[in-house]
Amino acid sequence: MIGRLNHVAIVVPDLTAATAVYRDTLGAKVSPEEDQPEHGVRTVFIELPNTKVELLGVLGDKSPIAAFLERNPSGGIHHICYEVPDIMAARDQLMKDGARVLGDGEPKIGAHGKPVLFLHPKDFCGTLVELEEA
Repeated sequence: MIGRLNHVAIVVPDLTAATAVYRDTLGAKVSPEEDQPEHGVRTVFIELPNTKVELLGVLGDKSPIAAFLERNPSGGIHHICYEVPDIMAARDQLMKDGARVLGDGEPKIGAHGKPVLFLHPKDFCGTLVELEEA
């Protein structure tokens, strides 16, 4: 069902500082900061030869990652994202198998302009999983 690893997302307390670490210290190619108001986050993507790292910063008072930063003030890994060829077929199969899809179960448009869903971490070894239609 799952395809390649699309990205690993890391919540950071200071998006500008984290971007500088990847760009200036590690020499990575980084995207500009971009607001994702539907998701309550600001994103920067670190481009690697085989995948991406997504840096997540808080956007607005109701950002879903604010609680993550309260528990983890230094930030940390938030989720992993796998590509799937058909997000609706993947959702239906996962739900049939007992996995919980977060939210209302309907895909939303993610940072790459493609449909995404999130799966409950308790169903996936303690890891929040994002599926993105490839």
